[in-house]
Order: sequence, then structure tokens, then C-alpha cells
Amino acid sequence: MIRVFFYFFSLAVRLCILSMFFTGLTILCGAQGKPAEDAGGDVLVLSNGDTLHGKLVSAIDGKVSFHSDPLGDLTVPWEKVKELHTAQKFALVDKSVKLNGKHEAKQVPVGTLAMADGAVTVRPEAAPAASPIPVKDAPYIVNELTLNKQIFHEPGFFAGWDGAATAGATLVKATQNQYTFAGGLGLVRVVPTAPWLNPRNRTSANFAGSYGKITEPAYRAGDVLVPAVVTKTAIYHLDGERDQYLSPRFFALAQTAFDHNFAQNLQLQQIYGGGLGYTFLKSENQEADLKGTVQYEKQKFISAAPGTNQNLIGSTFSLSYLLQAKLLTYTQNLGYIPAYNNPHAYSATETNVITFPAYKNLGFSVGTIDSYLNGPPVSLPPTKRNSFQFTMGFSYAIKSRY
Repeated sequence: MIRVFFYFFSLAVRLCILSMFFTGLTILCGAQGKPAEDAGGDVLVLSNGDTLHGKLVSAIDGKVSFHSDPLGDLTVPWEKVKELHTAQKFALVDKSVKLNGKHEAKQVPVGTLAMADGAVTVRPEAAPAASPIPVKDAPYIVNELTLNKQIFHEPGFFAGWDGAATAGATLVKATQNQYTFAGGLGLVRVVPTAPWLNPRNRTSANFAGSYGKITEPAYRAGDVLVPAVVTKTAIYHLDGERDQYLSPRFFALAQTAFDHNFAQNLQLQQIYGGGLGYTFLKSENQEADLKGTVQYEKQKFISAAPGTNQNLIGSTFSLSYLLQAKLLTYTQNLGYIPAYNNPHAYSATETNVITFPAYKNLGFSVGTIDSYLNGPPVSLPPTKRNSFQFTMGFSYAIKSRY
């Protein structure tokens, strides 16, 4: 009886093992027979025959950005791309299309892409495929989400800003004690933030300032006590501007500016005005604007006889220039401010800043600020009409995250 029991028990164990073996074999064969899932929806075939699976990020100015999990982010020129096929939707901005507003967005074809023989074809979801476009005539290819975000949405107040912050200091401890602090902050936001779209508006804000003091302690020369001498310098400038584009290069503007210059006996100069501007130079690395305004200007001086402070009606005629090269960034601003109700109360300014990139967002900058104020009130010591500053320090580049 015991032998019979062990016989059936052994047989049951063997059948169970065989069942597990065949079940595992069936699963394995089924897994091998099933096609492997695609590693990525987009396929990039290089001119040397290498095939990459992943995700197309964008294709801007002849450079294709592609993400592959094994290799990371890659940038490949169109010349080295043999084929490209996408599963996600992209917008192809033909160089003949001018996106001046939201209604022109309908001109941009959106769909999956196929590139072969140096031409890109867009396949919309509910329309026939568009005619192939040579890659040289398709400077901007971005995903549909990016296009909608740039055209139909505005960035939040704290988003979309580019610019730089600078700071420098000097400290001297000797017979005379001296210290000087200088710094500045420049911010600009152009909407849309994408350079391949025409601007709708632009907002800018700038601050530049320096403060210094030289102290010569009191001393006794024989029986004569010579008092301490303190020499102070303080020059500050703050301005803001809002541009609303009427065409890709012509815009209306509103601006305000505040100036304090201890060296010119100027307690505060306030400017509020509006006018027109024109971008007469615009390329990949250069931009130059001409602007003219009509404005109200108020001048208040530190030590002046009663009635010296002025309320003026005038204008600001200015030129701004920006050069972005590989090894440096150069900005220049020229301004002439006449007053129509007092022809002698005019002023002029010039600023120049050169920034050299050093490491990531850090750099080194040098600059000059030259200002001229005609007809300051009489004071002691006599006030000079011209004020010149040379500044240098470290800078930090602020880049948009929108």
C-alpha cells in the first residue's frame, strides 16, 4: 500500500514538473515570436547608414536635434541625414511664411514628417500630404506643442526674460580710505520668445549704478587742525520700456527713466514719454533700433537756488545696438534729449558694455557710461557738465526658461 502511494506521488511530481517546463517554454516562444516594441516613435537614418530610434526635438537653421536614450541628445546637420520619419506631429515653418499674428498660424502645416532625398514632407492627420519642401527652405521645424505655446500664449510675468547682472568693487586702505561699488542689471523679454517668429511685444528694464567714498582723516599741522575731508560719488540710472510691434520692424513704445548724479548736482531727473521705433538692422547676431519719443521731464537739483528746478517738455532720440559674437557680446546705447520749452536744458548719454563669456553663465564685463547735462545750476564747488564712468566686474547671464 505504501509502495502504491509513493508511486502515484512520484508520478504527480513528475507531471507537475513537465507541466511547468512546457508552460515556460510556451511563454518563452511566444515572447520570442512577438515583435519587440519600438524603442522610440521617431527614426533618424544617417548618411553613413546608422539608424537611431528616439525622439526628434527640433530642426532649426539647418541643425537637427534628436534624442536617443542610449546616446542622449544629438545635433546633426541636414547634410548628414539620409532619412527621417516621425510618429509625433511637427510644425514646418516655411521661410516664405510670415507669422505676424495668430491668424497666420493656419498657414503652417502640422503633421508627421518624412524626410528623404533632401526634402521634407508633412502628412497632416485629416488632409492629403503637402508637397515636399527642400530642407534649405524649411529653416524651422518644431513640435506642435511648442508652436501653439509660442503663438497662442503669453509667458507669465517672471518667465521669458534674458539679460545679465554685473557687479564690481574697489577697496583701498591707506592714508586715505576709499571704496567703490558698481553694478547693473539688464533684462529684456521678447514675445514670442522663439527667434523664428516675428515679435508681438518687447519689454525691457535696466539699472546701472555706482557709489563711492574717499575719506581723508583729520590731522593737525602745528597748531592748526585740518578737518576730515569726505568726497562722495553716486550715479544711478533706471529705465523701463514697452514696445508693441505694428509690423515685424516698426513698433510703438512707452518709456520711463530715472537718473541721479551727485557729480552733476542732479538729485533726480524723471522722464515719462511715448513714441515710435524702427529696427533698421536685424540679423542672426546683430540688431539695431532707432527710437523717438515725446515726453515730460522733471529735473530736481541737490543744491540750487529757488526756481532752478525745471519741468520740461521734450523728446528722446536714441540708437541702440547689440552684437552677439562667439567670444563677446557688445551693447551700445546713444541718446539725445532736447527740451522744447527751454532750448538750453538738453542732455545726452552714451553707454558701452562688452561682456566676455568665461564659464557657463559667468563672464567678465567692461563698460563706460558718459553723460552730459547742459546748464546745471551754479554750485560750489563748480559743477562740471560732463560725467564719465569706467566700470568692470563679473557678470552672470540670465537666460529664458519659457
